[in-house]
Amino acid sequence: MSNSSAASDRLSLLSAHLAVVAPSQLHRQQTNAAAAPTPVTTSLAGKVCIITGAGSVHGIGRASAWAFAQNGAVAIYITDFRVDHLESLAQEITAAYPGVKVIARRVDATSDEDVKGVIDDAIEKFGRLDVFFANAVWIDILLVVCVQTAGVATGAHIKDTDGQQFMESMRINGLSTFLAIKHAGAAMQITGKGGKEKTGGSIVATASVAGVRSGAGSLDYSASKAAVINMAQCGSTQYAKANIRVNAICPGLIETDMTKITFDYAKARGTAHKIGQLNPLARYGVASEVASVALFLASDASSYVNGQAWAVDGGLSASLPVAPGRFF
Repeated sequence: MSNSSAASDRLSLLSAHLAVVAPSQLHRQQTNAAAAPTPVTTSLAGKVCIITGAGSVHGIGRASAWAFAQNGAVAIYITDFRVDHLESLAQEITAAYPGVKVIARRVDATSDEDVKGVIDDAIEKFGRLDVFFANAVWIDILLVVCVQTAGVATGAHIKDTDGQQFMESMRINGLSTFLAIKHAGAAMQITGKGGKEKTGGSIVATASVAGVRSGAGSLDYSASKAAVINMAQCGSTQYAKANIRVNAICPGLIETDMTKITFDYAKARGTAHKIGQLNPLARYGVASEVASVALFLASDASSYVNGQAWAVDGGLSASLPVAPGRFF
């Protein structure tokens, strides 16, 4: 099969898949409030949610904001360090779902004051906090290399990583998760306001398959994501008997603004059809697929899921490297 034929087949399969899992394009086009769709489900009905890292145009945070609105959230705080695209996102979601209150806010997810501030605002305005999606992420684009013929590799060798670089990864990826678990967990125990009679809530943190095992990121990035996974596990025990669940999501190769350099490099080399070929599904993922898992973990549908790390990676982390046809 030629490269062009394989790429065409991949595109057809992915297009069919996205027709089911990525309705956000429809939402963006829907600006007439009178024609607004009803929620697909009410799995987040009455819930107040906060999402960090929602400013990326093609990111997981943005896709999750749409998913939360689509499934009945009463209020969604969309936050990021940069606010370039937050107001327009709030307007688009509000136009599609007038019953959802969407608040755009600048939040430095590594700032104790900022994280506590947005949570306090939610408690003041709505009397409750039910979901906190800690999705702030950082990766130096200089560390990202490019698609090799057999898949994706990162090039930040330990000899090229200094202490400052390591601590910056830990600060943004690790500290932001710590602050979310600390402050959101405390707020989720507030009752008697906003119709909330019992303590409870869901904290979801974005980790990575790089935090599960080596080979998917630089040492500093991987270590910071391993810390996120461990904090989700520890957080679940810290809030024992409070009905507060803490879980992590571990995306594999997802097409977002953060991975754009990888995809652009592959396209320039003519190897775009090989992106994601190392996982059993033989393709990369899109943000809405991760958002679907964030929605599940945020909702009561996952009421008995706690302290877990959910891989959303097409099966990448399920197997040691194997060449189909050579081994089985």
